[in-house]
Amino acid sequence: MDTSIAVLAGGKATRLYPKTLEIPKSMIEVAGKPFIHHQLELLKKKGFRNVVLCLGNLHAEIVDYVGDGSKFGLNVKYSFDGDTLVGTGGAVMNAFELLSDPFMVMYGDSYLNIDFIDIIEYFKSQSLKGLMTVLKNDDKWDKSNIDFRNGKILTYKKNAGGMFSYIDFGLSMLKKETFTGRVKNTAFDINEVFISLIEKGELAGFEVRERFYEIGSFSGIEETGKYILSLKS
Repeated sequence: MDTSIAVLAGGKATRLYPKTLEIPKSMIEVAGKPFIHHQLELLKKKGFRNVVLCLGNLHAEIVDYVGDGSKFGLNVKYSFDGDTLVGTGGAVMNAFELLSDPFMVMYGDSYLNIDFIDIIEYFKSQSLKGLMTVLKNDDKWDKSNIDFRNGKILTYKKNAGGMFSYIDFGLSMLKKETFTGRVKNTAFDINEVFISLIEKGELAGFEVRERFYEIGSFSGIEETGKYILSLKS
């Protein structure tokens, strides 16, 4: 597919200290290989050709392992935070020249085994500036934080456990114009972009049915590893 995807993998992963004091979270071994290996294999399988890795902390090990992406059948490019981390929004902004318009965004610790093409086609049919995928969660896998009704995101609150039934699934699609007025190398959270779109009625919601897997915690690493192995058995 022509749509590119930005993978946000530049954080310090403090919840995984001391493991991530020496290696980036994306290089943690999961099911016998660095997690980034599984993630890129999945993106290739789902139809992507162009991936942009947005890196910051301990990025050299990731670059050495992934290279230009050819061993995964992908074209992988890199965008770096620099000496100071610029947050999820700043990382996307810094990668603009490498991304298609519109583009997708996901997190570097997520394993999302879903149909990306369906989401892209739905976004194109909505004529809105952004889209967020959501999952009916009811505080099961994490605190629900989304009020989703009639195909639109009405409210997004980071710590809203018990208030809503849906959770941000961790995959979004955005037009570049949603970042108008933002400045490169400036730190900000991508959630600010989502909230701005909600206020303007410009953020579509796409409900997915498959749960997400993640390696943001030690329990998540174990659970994700078991899931990946189950797919290969």
